[in-house]
Amino acid sequence: MTRFRPFRWLASSLASVIVSPYYRYRHASLLHAVRVGLAMLVSILVTTGVHVPNGIWASVTVLVVIGGLQHHGNIRKKAADRALGTLLGAAVGLALIAQLHVIGSMPLTYLLMAIATGVCGYYAIGKAGYIALLTAITICIVAGHGDSTIDTGLWRTLNVLIGIVIALAFSFAVPLYATYSWRYLLARNLRDCARIRGRIARGRPLDVETHVAAFAAMNGRLVKLRSLMPSVAKEVDIPLKRLEAIQRLHRSTLSALEMMSTSAAMHSAAPADTGDDAHAERAALLRIARALRFGSHSRAGERLAVPSLGSIVPDGHRGEVGGAPDDTLPGPRWIANWFAQQVDVLRALLGDTEPHWHIEGDAAVRARVRSAR
Repeated sequence: MTRFRPFRWLASSLASVIVSPYYRYRHASLLHAVRVGLAMLVSILVTTGVHVPNGIWASVTVLVVIGGLQHHGNIRKKAADRALGTLLGAAVGLALIAQLHVIGSMPLTYLLMAIATGVCGYYAIGKAGYIALLTAITICIVAGHGDSTIDTGLWRTLNVLIGIVIALAFSFAVPLYATYSWRYLLARNLRDCARIRGRIARGRPLDVETHVAAFAAMNGRLVKLRSLMPSVAKEVDIPLKRLEAIQRLHRSTLSALEMMSTSAAMHSAAPADTGDDAHAERAALLRIARALRFGSHSRAGERLAVPSLGSIVPDGHRGEVGGAPDDTLPGPRWIANWFAQQVDVLRALLGDTEPHWHIEGDAAVRARVRSAR
């Protein structure tokens, strides 16, 4: 009989939870808070343990560099920008201290500091804004108001470098991948779409307040999805144009569903579609949502279908993604037909990207944890 080891079981269970993408997505703020707290503790222990003067600036640098780092897709670029800005600021600060000792003019030092920070302010509103902002902050840390000594400036520079190293080391600990956040947010929206579509088909449309709240929540997630797309494109091999197409289709689907919901509330006695059509669309939405949520063919129930775009897009609209519904149909039916087409094309595009939904390194870590258990 295998002996039960509670501590080993607890450690393996905790590791399984930590490496779970969904757990990290649900508790991203908590994990980031723990990461920042541990990085702060390490910076304090490192600087006080060897009695580094002005060690507080190492802790300040940790907060400046690691704060706000979230998704793995943009973490390297942002971390590099922050490190570069800090190093540039330290170099300029030391140069200001050096010129004060050579020339000895405090008014000139104030003027040079004002010019340096003004130049940083000029670039702070451009593409390299964060680098410029951190450069200005670090100038003040290292040089003070021009009254710091060379020794003080060098110690502060050393502390800044220590803080950068500690922050970058912790910024890669248990990262939150944008790909998973994108999948889970999209899956939640599709589940909500399926729920509303089912209510419309059953003749139970949303009341005004519920309608406004539901679509406000889905549109809010749609905005978040837009901000995640550049990071998703960097993390996995999905072209940004393909993500843009998915985003447009999802937005079009929400628009069609909102019009259907509004029409159903106003004309509840005149359903726009048959029960079979609504059931098929609802089932397709839920199937896509399950695949996005679990990222697994077996957990999704079946592999996402990838129908031929030619079989989806109506004649005369082959050049459009999703095409347009037959404009000879009456209003409510026109919208329902449009919604069905958007769902079909969205399913096709997502099915095409499904092999890229997993992070290779992250999947390998989860496999090792499962084998260890």
